[in-house]
Amino acid sequence: MSHAARIHHAGRRPSSTWVFILIDLLATLLLWSYFTVGFLVLFAPLYLLAAMLAPDRARAFQRLNHLFYRGFFRLCRLTMPRQKWRIDPAVTAVRSAVVVCNHVSYIDPLLLISLFARHTTIVKNRLLRIPIFGWMLALSGYLPAESQGPLAGRMVEQLEQMPGFLAAGGNLIVFPEGTRSRNGAVGALNAGAFKIARLCRAPLAVVRIENSDRLFTPGRFLFNTCRANTITVRLLAQVRPPYDSAQFSVKELMGQVRALLEAPAEAVSQQGAATRPGAVQ
Repeated sequence: MSHAARIHHAGRRPSSTWVFILIDLLATLLLWSYFTVGFLVLFAPLYLLAAMLAPDRARAFQRLNHLFYRGFFRLCRLTMPRQKWRIDPAVTAVRSAVVVCNHVSYIDPLLLISLFARHTTIVKNRLLRIPIFGWMLALSGYLPAESQGPLAGRMVEQLEQMPGFLAAGGNLIVFPEGTRSRNGAVGALNAGAFKIARLCRAPLAVVRIENSDRLFTPGRFLFNTCRANTITVRLLAQVRPPYDSAQFSVKELMGQVRALLEAPAEAVSQQGAATRPGAVQ
């Protein structure tokens, strides 16, 4: 092959690459169709019925959110055979806890909601202002991220109800980094989740998600459906902080949780929970 021919050949994409892109595109369109058409046809009538008839609308909406996202990830499993999912059973068994988790992909909150039927979470204020979608989030009992402005009253109301919600078996899902990591490293943690846990005297369940960014990469529209990958959700520790101790410190608790989230995977025990001072398995 001549030098010019080699350059021309090197500049062309292998046909298999275009096949992979096409498969990614088709799977992505199917998944987004589930979010739009699937929601309108299958779930919107149920949300309307729950809004009108459910004695506890927040609980009904949380259950519907859970089922909707479970359907999404079941569709992922059907359309992406090279994507493997390892969900620690200890995670799905968590109850009455503030669940703190790292954040590497947009799908992380959806994944945790799919695991907990009774849950609430903190959402950005701008999402609560989106027509219809914001209404659904509000009726789900989700907390606004900021306690200032017109949503301040809702934040206070939800915090007043939080101790009873957790005591009844619900989980508060929080991503204390506040935004997705672009390189997998754990970012700075916000103190809000830890202050809520102290207010409610609630234990923390420290959870780590791995490789979800390899399925849905930040900044990319298409899902990486053809890429071999294993997404892992594991419980690192269940922490019961000594809230009533004079030595208790939110800052130290945040440091403990950060150390857990940053620990190498091999440091996590086979039971999916690591033992630390103030922690129980």
